[in-house]
Order: sequence, then C-alpha cells, then structure tokens
Amino acid sequence: MNITQGNLFFDVFFFIDGSPYILLFGVKAENFSFEIEVKNGFVIDPRLDTEDYKKLCQVLGLKFDPDNPFNPWNFFAEFNKHIPVGALAHQKVEPHHIAQYKNIAEEADKIYFVGWRDNSKWGTKVQPSNLDKTKNLLGERAYKRCKQKNISSCWTDKKEHAIDFTLPD
Repeated sequence: MNITQGNLFFDVFFFIDGSPYILLFGVKAENFSFEIEVKNGFVIDPRLDTEDYKKLCQVLGLKFDPDNPFNPWNFFAEFNKHIPVGALAHQKVEPHHIAQYKNIAEEADKIYFVGWRDNSKWGTKVQPSNLDKTKNLLGERAYKRCKQKNISSCWTDKKEHAIDFTLPD
C-alpha cells in the first residue's frame, strides 16, 4: 500500500507470517523504514522508539516545537484512513520490494530470490547472515524452516533470473 504524508511517499507492507503481525513503513527517497507490531484486534501502540521518532520527524521535515510536538498517533490515524478493505492479487510483495527498506549485510546487491541450498548435502552450515537475510526478505516461516533444516536462501542481482518464492521442503 502507498500513502502520502506531506511531500513523502510511504510504502507500507503488512506481514502476517509471524506473531505479532508487523507493519513496515518505508520511504525510498530517504532510505528510512520502521516497523510497528500489530496486536490482536489489529491494534497498534502508536509510540515510536526515540530513534525512529527523531528520524520520522526529520524525513517529514518537522522542526521542534515544544508547544506543538509531533504526535505519531495523528500519523497513524491518517494512515488508518487509507487501509484498503481487501488485498489485490497483483499487489504481491516480492523480496526485492522489501530489500529497499532493510539493511542487508549479506550480498546487499543480490535481492532477487533464485532458490534454496541444502547445506547438509555439502557438509556445511547455513550462515547467520544468510538466515538474517532470509528472515528480512522472506519472513519468519522461511527463516525458521531454513534454520531448522540447515538450508540457505540463494540470491542474484539479476531480476530476470528471479523465481517465485515457495518454502523449502
């Protein structure tokens, strides 16, 4: 989902593959993102940690005003007005969409998913940096499966080689 706040465009992703659910807000132009937990009943705590609060104020171009401080509750109330009532099939999120907003340590330029590597067949172990990338770009279920079964996610920097993501066996 895309929303506009001032002169900024936010991409918002809703992740339902873990508990609690997560909303990821990202601003491409500012290389900034933050996450909010979504509790039962689709309730969020609108308070941001200090670092995210300061950076959000910065990217929104807000100046400190002790008489009128920025209130994240108003930001989220505006976002709430734009939540669609249903999902659209053509709005499927691919790993490379998320990569724009995450700090990827392992091969940051390789953001297109190309498959799985069973490390047990090679006598090696999945690397923590690969597990971190898997969790950030493919979600909690993929991360847990890979950690449990010693499987690495494989990536390329060539969009034309990307394949659809399915969980490994």
